[in-house]
Amino acid sequence: MNCKQRGMSLSGLLLAAFVVALLALLGMKVIPEYIEYRQVVASIKKVTQAAGPETSVRQIRDAFDRQANVDYISAITGADLDITKEAGQIVVSFSYEKRIPLFANVSLLLDFSGSSKE
Repeated sequence: MNCKQRGMSLSGLLLAAFVVALLALLGMKVIPEYIEYRQVVASIKKVTQAAGPETSVRQIRDAFDRQANVDYISAITGADLDITKEAGQIVVSFSYEKRIPLFANVSLLLDFSGSSKE
């Protein structure tokens, strides 16, 4: 009788479960930050499109703060925006870091930056 067993050993199963759990942990902590980043970019583009050439810096910051309140954005505020005028158009840019604690003394640092320029 030539019978070969197939399958996964207990140690292989535990290792695979550990890898899946680690990937799930990373996904649950990182994906919401990228979703918030996309909301920040969309809010900045919306505010910039609504602003006219005569709009002041303070009005743009206030408009972003109102939009951020609607979209539940807490990563940055209107005070964190860099607002310039290039070729007669208002350009709003931003940059921020987000530190995500994973476990014990291990954390993940994400750098986000963007601009209303396409």
